[in-house]
Amino acid sequence: METRKLVLLFVAGLAVTLALYLALAVPGDWFPSAKARYWTAKDLRLARGAANLNDGEWVLQSPDANAVIVLSGDAALRSTDYRVMQWIAVGLPPGAEVQLLWRTDYEPARLNSIRVPVESGRLRPVVVDDNPAWIGRITGIALAVRGPLVQPVRIRGAIAKPMGAAEVLADRWREWFAFEGWSGTSINTIVGGADVQDFPLTWAVAFAILIALGFYAGLRWRSLRDRRGIVVALVALTLCGWLLLDARWTAALVRQSRETARFYGGKDIEQKHLAAEDAELYQIVQRAKQTMPATPVRLFVAAEAHYFRGRAAYHFYPHNVYFDARNDRLPPASAMRAGDWLFVYQRPGIQFDRSQNMLRWDDGQTHAAEVKMIAPGAALFRLM
Repeated sequence: METRKLVLLFVAGLAVTLALYLALAVPGDWFPSAKARYWTAKDLRLARGAANLNDGEWVLQSPDANAVIVLSGDAALRSTDYRVMQWIAVGLPPGAEVQLLWRTDYEPARLNSIRVPVESGRLRPVVVDDNPAWIGRITGIALAVRGPLVQPVRIRGAIAKPMGAAEVLADRWREWFAFEGWSGTSINTIVGGADVQDFPLTWAVAFAILIALGFYAGLRWRSLRDRRGIVVALVALTLCGWLLLDARWTAALVRQSRETARFYGGKDIEQKHLAAEDAELYQIVQRAKQTMPATPVRLFVAAEAHYFRGRAAYHFYPHNVYFDARNDRLPPASAMRAGDWLFVYQRPGIQFDRSQNMLRWDDGQTHAAEVKMIAPGAALFRLM
């Protein structure tokens, strides 16, 4: 009976936590009459710049730091009904400049804008109802992205949200239980859910435990001197929260196992490499290895992203590979000698003078070299 009561207290604590969160997070009416308005990629058109519509996504890519790409769509929204605009996009670099643009029937000739924050490669929702230019009827929306975009950015659409209580809870639910695939850090930790969460489930569970413990203390206020009972209640409530989080983790594990079997099942080792996320790097490394001696040699790997440094080193084995796992730095020229090799992948700041067969990199370091292979975003050198 006591266990059942503690479980019910945990559920009550979770309900109170969500109610308090909604009181703080819902910007207006809890039950608005307006419904969310959606734009798919096909509802948007390219107004400026270069982009391609592919498989229901706009694919943007521009290495030019000054290039601006604009996607626009028609709208017919009452500004008072919609408080948040959210663009569905992935692959944005941290330094990308992104603006939400819109026009109104109040000032048809004026183009209004507001900055859209970028976090973990995605666009954060933008609260617009407190912007003085969000007024009247919204007649058009647009998204402006300024480069450089070193990797493809995919725009899947946009959503105008009234942000009632049900919609806020639905957003949090999607964030909490979004599928989190395995990554390079999964061996250490799995956060669970979407990369970016306004109110992580772990925080909701922690608050629910504290509130439920408060309920328990209130019910047992006459026997608060029974410290053992309080400790037992805290352990039991924590176990309830742990089981909830563990259930989410188990569901993600089952789905990941199915995805892995579907993606890699029946493939040989070569096909598995070509199906992996670093397939492009793998193919370039295989070309480079055909140019290098069959016996192991000393090889330095340079790449701006630590992921690519580590993956390139792995693919180059059994060569004697050096790479800095933490910092994007090459060793000094004095540590290199004739006969060594250098592989460069998506690493700015390394220059090669063909007329003098001279490499130059950080802090003015130089070394004689000859180029052995060139591929998109990559090069292989033999030091002399």
